[in-house]
Amino acid sequence: MPRIVACGSCQDAYQSFCIALENGNSAMLLVDSEAPVNAECMEGEPESWKPWQHLQSRAGDCWEKPAKASEQECHLMVQCMEAWFLTDRASLQEFFCQGFHLKSLPAEGCLIESIAKESVYKSLKKATKSSKSKGEYGKGDHLFKILEMIDPVKIMKASPWAQRFIDEAKKKMKS
Repeated sequence: MPRIVACGSCQDAYQSFCIALENGNSAMLLVDSEAPVNAECMEGEPESWKPWQHLQSRAGDCWEKPAKASEQECHLMVQCMEAWFLTDRASLQEFFCQGFHLKSLPAEGCLIESIAKESVYKSLKKATKSSKSKGEYGKGDHLFKILEMIDPVKIMKASPWAQRFIDEAKKKMKS
């Protein structure tokens, strides 16, 4: 069975991925895209997408694809992980309870991969500022608790990159 290793920053995840490959381990890299993914990185079927091209061209990363890595081992999330929360508003409402302002979130049906991370953070802050039970959204206090609650099927329906990740993970588990 695979295991998930939360590595902290994207740079830490990249370094851990490179080390795992160098040590002969099977690994997959999953990081925030941090910015919109250029359409040329997503041409054709998902298994032919080029996440390494995005990571190499993005000013904040400039990562080289490791020699032992494939495109199918690299996966991009939304610009920030919290955008996944927007796919399951009922779970957000349940988590933050009284005082949560659903209408402060970006419009439902928006392409979650195109929502800028600053917009996601600002809308979550505004939506939760009056939450009586949990208080204002804080990454350290709330991120993993909310991730446990949200429906992964809703994420996969809203995010082609999430669907690609799950499809590739299933293939890797069969091999």
